[in-house]
Parts: sequence; C-alpha cells; structure tokens
Amino acid sequence: MDRSPLDPGETGSPLRIAVVSPLHESVPPRLYGGTERVVSYLTEELVRLGHDVTLFATGDSRTHAKLQAMAPRGLRLDPDCRDPLAHHVAMVHDVVELADEFDVVHFHIDYVHFPSARHANLPSLTTLHGRLDIPDLVPVFRRYPDMRLVSISDAQRKPLPWASWIGTVHHGLPRQLLAPGAGGGGYLAFLGRVSPEKRLDRAIRIAQRVGLPLRIAAKIEKIDLAYYESVVKPMLALPGVEFVGEIGERDKAAFLGNAAALLFPIDWPEPFGLVMIESLACATPVLAFDRGSVREVIEPGTGGWIVASEDEAVAALARLGDIDRAACRRSFEERFTSERMARDYLRLYARVAHLPRRSPSVRRAAA
Repeated sequence: MDRSPLDPGETGSPLRIAVVSPLHESVPPRLYGGTERVVSYLTEELVRLGHDVTLFATGDSRTHAKLQAMAPRGLRLDPDCRDPLAHHVAMVHDVVELADEFDVVHFHIDYVHFPSARHANLPSLTTLHGRLDIPDLVPVFRRYPDMRLVSISDAQRKPLPWASWIGTVHHGLPRQLLAPGAGGGGYLAFLGRVSPEKRLDRAIRIAQRVGLPLRIAAKIEKIDLAYYESVVKPMLALPGVEFVGEIGERDKAAFLGNAAALLFPIDWPEPFGLVMIESLACATPVLAFDRGSVREVIEPGTGGWIVASEDEAVAALARLGDIDRAACRRSFEERFTSERMARDYLRLYARVAHLPRRSPSVRRAAA
C-alpha cells in the first residue's frame, strides 16, 4: 500500500539527511551519469516522504531538497576544472563542519571521505556505485572496517565479501518517469557507454545476425576512444546500424519504448546496470549477458533473456514474441521503483542515525 507523501517512512519521525553526491555531473545529470541520476531519484523521494534533506552537489543541480552547491557546474563539462578531487575534498570538509545539522549522512563518493568520517565519527553510510574487482581497493577497505557500506547488488560485493556491508539496495526509478511503449519501431536498442566492457561490437554483430536494425544511444569518453576508433567505428557503416549519440532523460522513453528489445551484452562484472530497469519501465525486454548483477535484475522469461554467448543471443531473439511487454513493466513496478529504494535506505538510516557522535571540536580537527 502506498503511504502518504508526508509519512516519514520506516523511521517513525522525519530525519535530517545529508546526501553527498559526486560532482562530476549535476543532479540529475544533463545527459549520461548513472550515479548522479540515482542520487536525484533517491533525494526527491526522501523529500516526498517528508524528510528534511540537504543535497551536497553542483550548483546547476535541480532538487526539492536544500542544495549546498559545492561547484558551479558539473565538473565533467567544466573546461576550467583541472583537478576534480580537490572539489570533493573541500566538500567533505563542509559536510563534517555541518554535521550537527544532520541525523545521518549518506555518501555516494567512493572512499574519499573515509578518513574524515572516521575521525569525526559521523553517523554515516556509503553506497558504492562502481566495480570492486580492482586490487588497488583492497588496502583502503582493509584499513576502514568501521565504514558502513551499502552495495547496489549482491554481485557487486563478491571481490570484497569481508568488507563492512550493512545492506544491499537495488536502484529504483520514479514510477511515472518512463512510460511503457509498444515496441513499434522494430529495432534493437543499445543505451550506455561505448567501452570495451559494454561490448557495443557484440551488440552490432548480434543485430546483424538476426537481421534487425540497431539504434545506438551512447556516450564516448576519452579513455574509450581507442576502442571506438579501432573496433566500433568501422562497424557503424554496416546496414541497419544507426549511431544516435548521447541522449538525455526526456528522450529515453521514446528510444527504449519503441525498441523491440534492449541489448545489454556486457563483458564485465556490472555492479547494477541502470539501463536494464529503464528498459523494463518502458515495457521493453532485455537481452543480457550473464555477468555481474544481471540475474538480480532480469527474471528470465518475464523481463527478457539471460545468455552466455552470441549464438544464444541470436536464438533468444528469434523468440521475441514470447516476452509479454506488460510483464516487463510489472517487473519494474514491483521491484525497481524509487519509493522502494528510498524505504530500503530509510531502514538503514534508522540503524545509523542514533550512533554516538564526537564533539564539534574533534570534528573540526577532522575536517
């Protein structure tokens, strides 16, 4: 049952919550930006549920929370920004200085705040949004067993099962953000980044083999230019392949809703895969390779297909009509709304909000 917008959720009374976002993009981002998009959905839902929320983010962010602007604009698009880390360190300082104003601080900035959060004894938790199968991360998390960590999938935890996990919270989208579509465009869709781990080359081969057009809405970052130039770019000349470029939120419903299916042919341990639930919200089935979080998101036969090879992908797409698009939308509504996400976090906030604090003078020293 849906609750009143003024219901404080799982905590019994409204909380004063600080949400600390990365500064690479605005909240929500203008174009690509998974973490900042999730931060926006969570922040707005917490406000809707009656909590007092302060968002630490860029000045060009749009929110119903109180905005603490930590940079004029998203740093990725700011030609004057040379050192993004400096802005994040300064933001952590301000969060610690203002700690008495909050019952709980929710960090989304990886581990840059760990030293200050420990010394200030902040009532905080940290959602990790990225991949964790990087050996360089081990000494950091070994040294901070007191940091309360939240994973975005159980699969994300596997490289660091011993870390201080207090819960897993799957991402969610506002229920009415993306309208379901009928798939009338007759094409396959690829949405995300052009990168070796996302395997756009694999998506193009699959589409060519099944004889369906492929529309590609994707961002190209500098680090992935070599992959794009040497592997992907020559394939864009193939018949039926259309490169749309990077698209914003307002274009996603039409792009995904008109697609016959979304191709998600990843080749890495995907921590979550926000595009999968965006596709489900548009009633569009997902064909995903069995890596990372995929089995936590896609219900085979209901939300799409999970495959292990290009041959299996081609065989699955021959059965496009077997997937009920209405069932895809139901899967989203039952499992991946922003309200469900916010209530999951509120249960974790309740465990953190009343932890003992250190004195203001100790926090100032930590800052």
